[in-house]
Amino acid sequence: MYSIATFCILLATWVILSGQFDLFHLSLGLISSLFVTWFSSDLLFHDRTRGPASRLRELARFPVYAGWLFYEIMVANVHVLYLALHPKGMDFVDPQVVRFRTQLKSDFAKYILANSITLTPGTVTVKIDGDEFYVHAISRKTAMSLEGEMEDRIAWATGEKKDR
Repeated sequence: MYSIATFCILLATWVILSGQFDLFHLSLGLISSLFVTWFSSDLLFHDRTRGPASRLRELARFPVYAGWLFYEIMVANVHVLYLALHPKGMDFVDPQVVRFRTQLKSDFAKYILANSITLTPGTVTVKIDGDEFYVHAISRKTAMSLEGEMEDRIAWATGEKKDR
């Protein structure tokens, strides 16, 4: 059942994003969706104890998180632009690798956190070791903002309970 749902989501995404409805492109989408489903169907629906209502709630919360993330990406862009263009911007550049422990439990939530960090300018997720994240930050300001709100919002969006 979960594999079928994963396949349908992937195929629908392929069709919508490709915008091509000819036999060649639809067959490529079909083959690609089957292949990805075969390798990663447990990633999207890892917790199989949750019911449809919980999944729909998660689906409804994700666009709220995506909107917040988009705003944070814009703010980070302005910060990196400031560092690049300000005459004394190099005084604020302090590259460092920050290590922090996440309270997120599921691999999917950790995956969202790692990609959200990497999408935000000035930060790159370098390594995940269990619950520990290693993130390269371009400045002290970006390093200090890593823990906290993003993780809380991901926990809310994915329906996870945190230990904090």
